[in-house]
Amino acid sequence: MMDRRNFIKAGVAAGLAGSVGFRHFIQDAYGEAALDGLTDPAVQPKFTNYAPNALDPGFIYQPDRNGRYKIRLGEALHRTGLINPKNGRRLRTRIWGYGDKRDGIITWPGRTFQVQNMSAGGPGEIEVIWQNGLDDRERKTHILPVDTNLHWCFALHGHSSRNGHDYTQYSIREDGVPIITHLHGGHSDFEFDGNPEFFYTADGEVYGPQWDFVPGGFTEKFRYDNNVPAGNLWYHDHALGITRLNVYAGLAGFYFVRDQHDTGAANNPIGLPAEPYELAYAIQDRMFRENGALFYSAYPGDPFYDDFITDEGAVLPPNLFPGGGPTALAEFFGDHILVNGIIWPKEDVERRNYRMRLLNGTDSRFMQLQFREIPADMSNASEAELLAAAGDSIPFDVIGSDQGFGRRAKRVTELLFEPGARYDVVINFRRVGMGSRVVMFNQLGDAPYGGDLPAPEDLFPDRRTDRVMAFDVVKPFNNAVPDNYSRRDFNGGPWTYAGNTNSRDRVRKVALFEGKDEFGRLQPLLGTAQRARDYQGNLIRWPNTPEYANAGLVGPMEGAIPWHSPTTENPALGSTEVWEIWNMTGDAHPVHLHLVNFQVLGRQEIVWDSNTTEDDRVIPNDLHDAPAGDGTFLRGQTVVQHNGAVGNGFKIRSKTKGAKIALPPEIVENSPKDMVTALPGQVTRIKATFDKPGRYVWHCHILSHEDHEMMRVLHVGAGA
Repeated sequence: MMDRRNFIKAGVAAGLAGSVGFRHFIQDAYGEAALDGLTDPAVQPKFTNYAPNALDPGFIYQPDRNGRYKIRLGEALHRTGLINPKNGRRLRTRIWGYGDKRDGIITWPGRTFQVQNMSAGGPGEIEVIWQNGLDDRERKTHILPVDTNLHWCFALHGHSSRNGHDYTQYSIREDGVPIITHLHGGHSDFEFDGNPEFFYTADGEVYGPQWDFVPGGFTEKFRYDNNVPAGNLWYHDHALGITRLNVYAGLAGFYFVRDQHDTGAANNPIGLPAEPYELAYAIQDRMFRENGALFYSAYPGDPFYDDFITDEGAVLPPNLFPGGGPTALAEFFGDHILVNGIIWPKEDVERRNYRMRLLNGTDSRFMQLQFREIPADMSNASEAELLAAAGDSIPFDVIGSDQGFGRRAKRVTELLFEPGARYDVVINFRRVGMGSRVVMFNQLGDAPYGGDLPAPEDLFPDRRTDRVMAFDVVKPFNNAVPDNYSRRDFNGGPWTYAGNTNSRDRVRKVALFEGKDEFGRLQPLLGTAQRARDYQGNLIRWPNTPEYANAGLVGPMEGAIPWHSPTTENPALGSTEVWEIWNMTGDAHPVHLHLVNFQVLGRQEIVWDSNTTEDDRVIPNDLHDAPAGDGTFLRGQTVVQHNGAVGNGFKIRSKTKGAKIALPPEIVENSPKDMVTALPGQVTRIKATFDKPGRYVWHCHILSHEDHEMMRVLHVGAGA
């Protein structure tokens, strides 16, 4: 159980304050000396380079003559807009990305899929070939440091690949980088969903154990169901234990579905802005070395290392972590903001309505977006100077999110933007004068989000992560293209989500925990808030093996559970379930379910037992050996790791819910979602129908969390 992590930065190094494990984090500002060799965001150009539009017709994949897409993953040198401050020369960054196999051009982000569903006359599905080309290099290495002590692709025990070897015999150096592409938000059959254990290296020389359960075995050919409402999906790598690294290296891109309402054409029947007035932006954060190379913390002396490892008493054995690393850290916050692979870009716009399709593609960063006018010559000012000079927030309309349109447009002045989420917004630049500069601001800090605006200790000093990109209102109005958008006339299309609001087959209680792994590192975990039962209602028990018995785990499964343990989320095929997500941590977590879209029903506060404290919800604690009996509390519980070692977690006792919580104006959930922000100390309720059988997953979309066990199997129907 923990409270919010407090990050502070001096120059380009960061420190994390607090204590992990069984207590809340304690607020305490802490800083480190600047880490030599990293770029300084304060001296990099702001609002100088143009933002590529991911919906530009030239950036959209085209199928071959057979209607298939052949996509190759590969390496490229990419210009982010970084410069060498000593000589002003532009730097290049080695990245991994996606490209059309026919032209060989690799990009970050990958080019965009734009497909029509059946209502718009498109095919019921498309076929995409994902060719892993990441071994086409002189030396097989990862761009970033890989922690091989995590539960990852080549740490699987007791499985055999096509070559008949235990996975622990493989390595990136000898066998290449494993990948598996997930169409996030897709309504895919399980074998094409991007399950982390469906990974494969180049040419399928090594492939994951779940392929053994697929008729026909391993394939690079994936089929995607387009018979879904119009929406903003995205694709990214999802390989077990290295998702954070592969996505950080550049493996992500957009996937848009169009229907008969949202056609993408200028004459669409609901009057939405269309090309070139529809813009698609993936927002990410990064750190860079002075030579332009991507930087990711993993070693002693790196930002956040001391705070997550040394200061918390974690013990990393030298034989497993030579030189103290590489090790996974609990979160990542970059000090450079990028939009479609460009640092702090700009776009020239007309005084008219623009539609923006926004993706939060960061590892850990929640954002709260505003649009505000600033003087054009203040792009690189300090945060305090910039905010003092900025105008009031410009209202904009949220017309949809992850999986399609809302019931109606909602006008807001700020928008909470969780990792993995997408929002569909319309902003009218007629609200400002010709020649104005409008900046997309981020109100939240450089630290985990707990539901409030950041405190000073949650911010990088002299930070530049408060701004995202600029829109310069300088283009003459094009009278040949009508500006027909009207919030009053917008009907949003049909309200659709998986499930019937008037029925449910089951209420499932799941939970979010934070404990420690066998080395004493923070380990975020999922689990249950009740005894687990299968799709037929039978109790699911801990395995009857020595490793579980010796850890004291016997009887029905409940509490904190790592990825590899038996499946506990096992809905019946065709069932509609309400999930209660009990957040027992001090931070917000963006929860993502594969396969389904869902309706967010609301939230209630957790009532805590009065013998717990804000710093410690566990009983027994330093003050009390027994609960008062008037609310919720935690008991400690062991966690059996993938390698048989033992860590620490929790289970929930005396679950007690309190008052319903009103939705703050910056949270917009009036449309079908596949992401939901589960706030600390709250029970978040969602509703979904599970209409395809097989093995899927659910997880926190903080990528560093899902890579360190905050992910569980979601198996629909028999065969779990």
